[in-house]
Amino acid sequence: MSTSAITVTVKLFAAYQEAFDLSELVLEFPEGTPVKAVCDRLIAERPELAKWRDITRFGINLIFVEPETLLQNGDEVVLIPPVSGG
Repeated sequence: MSTSAITVTVKLFAAYQEAFDLSELVLEFPEGTPVKAVCDRLIAERPELAKWRDITRFGINLIFVEPETLLQNGDEVVLIPPVSGG
C-alpha cells in the first residue's frame, strides 16, 4: 500500500522566519507524519535552528498541540520558538 502525501502550510515566526527569510512555507510530508517532523525538516535545512528544537511549541490550525500530533492534508502549522523581548 502506498502512502499518500499531504501538503501543509507552515507559518514561520521569530528565529525560523529569520533563518528562512520567509513568513510561510508549503511542504509535503507522507500521511501519518507527526507535527514535530516539520521542525526536524526545517532544522535539517537550517542547522542553526537546532538550539530551538526542544523548546519550540507547535500549533495546528490555531490550536496548540503535542509534538506527536499527526498532520492532516491542508493543515496550517505554526512553530513557536520562545520570544524574548523588552
